[in-house]
Amino acid sequence: MSGTKTYDVAVVGAGVFGSWTALQLARRGRRVVLLEAYGPGHSRSSSGDESRIIRMGYGPDEIYTQWSQRSLILWKELFAATRNEELFQQTGVLWLAEPQNEMLRATREVLTCCGVNFAELDRTALIERYPQINYDGIANGIYEPESGVLLARRAVAATVAEAVRLGVQYRVADVIAPRECGKVSSIHTRSGEKILAEEFVFACGAWLGKLFPRVLGGRIFPTRQIVFYFGVPAGNEAFSPPALPTFLFKTDESYGMPNLESRGVKIGMDMHGEKVDPDTQSRIVTPQESERVCQYAGFRFPALKNAPIVETRVCQYENTSSGDFLIDRHPETDNVWFVGGGSGHGFKHGPAVAEYVAGRLLDNAKSDPRFSLANKETVQKRTVY
Repeated sequence: MSGTKTYDVAVVGAGVFGSWTALQLARRGRRVVLLEAYGPGHSRSSSGDESRIIRMGYGPDEIYTQWSQRSLILWKELFAATRNEELFQQTGVLWLAEPQNEMLRATREVLTCCGVNFAELDRTALIERYPQINYDGIANGIYEPESGVLLARRAVAATVAEAVRLGVQYRVADVIAPRECGKVSSIHTRSGEKILAEEFVFACGAWLGKLFPRVLGGRIFPTRQIVFYFGVPAGNEAFSPPALPTFLFKTDESYGMPNLESRGVKIGMDMHGEKVDPDTQSRIVTPQESERVCQYAGFRFPALKNAPIVETRVCQYENTSSGDFLIDRHPETDNVWFVGGGSGHGFKHGPAVAEYVAGRLLDNAKSDPRFSLANKETVQKRTVY
């Protein structure tokens, strides 16, 4: 294969953006090779771990609500076609915030505009429906009954498997970034292989800045993010769906999922951690991190006070300055594309991102300025949550 066959598109990175891009291009009849250094949804990636939220609420950012709606349709179609229906768990998603939270107000307006099914819950209704939560500082909530959780690493693997079934060539390979200007004809792996293609899509997550340090080194911010799974009390169903939905505390910048597949209640902190190198950062949580999140879990869920930590994860967000995705052409290389900037909220959007990328590559579709490289600054000013 190497050095003899020219592909229409080479996709580098088999996370959620890369795998769905390869699948979408294959569905449109393109010859695609998908290259990944470690494996689909691997433990060091931003697409790994057990679960990711898929929700429609995005405050005033209507495009992400629309893309979530479209993506959920496509995820469900993929899971049905591959007999993986369990990879979407319709837990419902509950937003919680303090009085007069602006994002909840904007979310309500956009969900109404986009025809999303939701319910508004005041404090009294919240306490009645979900008494296992401590609502200190919380005034109201928005509940999305049709949203829920994607079982992440398995969903990526299913996407790659379907892409391969449709003819995508999947390879485990460590790719070296091209250093040419103008049009690139090939890329090389560290083992010396040569991959020829007409177009090259780099969907490498937190590694984008390392592969393209001059162009992206100051515009991609990988941050350390910690996730904990807490064991639930014996014989207690209050932390399993439907008794407990997926939850987002906007007041606290935290999120979590109920006890899915008996793995425990997942709690993650959404505020950006320290900037890290995805190759060298420690994947072990610190005692200080454990103490802080244990205290938080016991505060918001009193029955989880002193609950055992049954699993932990250390991953990274791959942030842009604003939190908007980066989907654009390399400024100096005509046929090299960047697809990244998931910024902690990108997983759910894999299918819609892939449709957008395919439109740009194959149809010369109009670009959205918010995804452009030109709009990515070197100082973080997060606006998308």
